[in-house]
Amino acid sequence: MIAGILAAITWAVETLTIGIAMAMSPFVSTDQAVLLAPFVSTFLHDFFSAIWACAYNGIRGNLVNVIKALKTRSGKYVILAAIIGGPVGMTGYVLSINNMGASIGAVASAIFPAIGAVLAYFFLKEKMQWYRWILLIVTILGVYGLSYSPEINITNFWLGFAGTLMCAFGWGIEAVILAKSMQDPEVTNEIALQIRQTTSAIVYGLVILPFIKGWGFTVSLFSGTEMLIPTLALAAFFATISYLCYYRAISQIGASKAMAVNVTYAAWAIVFTILVFKDTSVLNPITIICTIVVLVCGVLAAADYKELLGKE
Repeated sequence: MIAGILAAITWAVETLTIGIAMAMSPFVSTDQAVLLAPFVSTFLHDFFSAIWACAYNGIRGNLVNVIKALKTRSGKYVILAAIIGGPVGMTGYVLSINNMGASIGAVASAIFPAIGAVLAYFFLKEKMQWYRWILLIVTILGVYGLSYSPEINITNFWLGFAGTLMCAFGWGIEAVILAKSMQDPEVTNEIALQIRQTTSAIVYGLVILPFIKGWGFTVSLFSGTEMLIPTLALAAFFATISYLCYYRAISQIGASKAMAVNVTYAAWAIVFTILVFKDTSVLNPITIICTIVVLVCGVLAAADYKELLGKE
């Protein structure tokens, strides 16, 4: 549970940090840059995260074990999870935001725990008590409340809807596959993270960026952009910590519980916006109520009271 909460907190910090990077001039300088920014930033994000994970595993002497894990069936499933959760899920998230607005896109990212919980019930035999379903639904509604905007601009409903399904199912399926894979003692959470981020960066670099003709723009970011690349690297650092904690939570308490507590990052982002950036403009009755609802219900949705009380 602690690992899951730390995952949500560090992901909130990552979200704010990458938000700063996305607002920098190279990403908003032209219409083409605005279109390429989500894909290029995601590639650089996962690329730097793979480097951070490599450094972490190198210090711990795990790199040899990563190679060994890749030869196992579970390691190959982690590669599949990386493709489903990274390029597929994230591309769906971008499509949802670009065609249906940011608020609906945020909901797409929030409903993946519910889909993941259903899949975990059928494929991993994880129990989901009725009160946890209610708390999870309330948490999702709270996230929607945090992201809601009355100025929703839907440009292409069906393309946006397809993106929403890609995102929600991609991230939900990823967590379930990872939970199953990490039951193999040769695939620890640190090794799974290394495989996941490296695979995602490779697929983005070899498939998605060439397809959208984004390599030229990507390379240009490394010259004369001052703090952009360091900011993206910092965001990737927090993301790496978040993934390590998230994967540990998945392996220790199960996919459905880990996803439920992880989605509270939306509320933590509000908290850090107020505390770090001193931005009180987000303070209104709806935001305050929804933040409390998400933090409390998200944690409770991940709790099995019989387990906590030591009862079968």
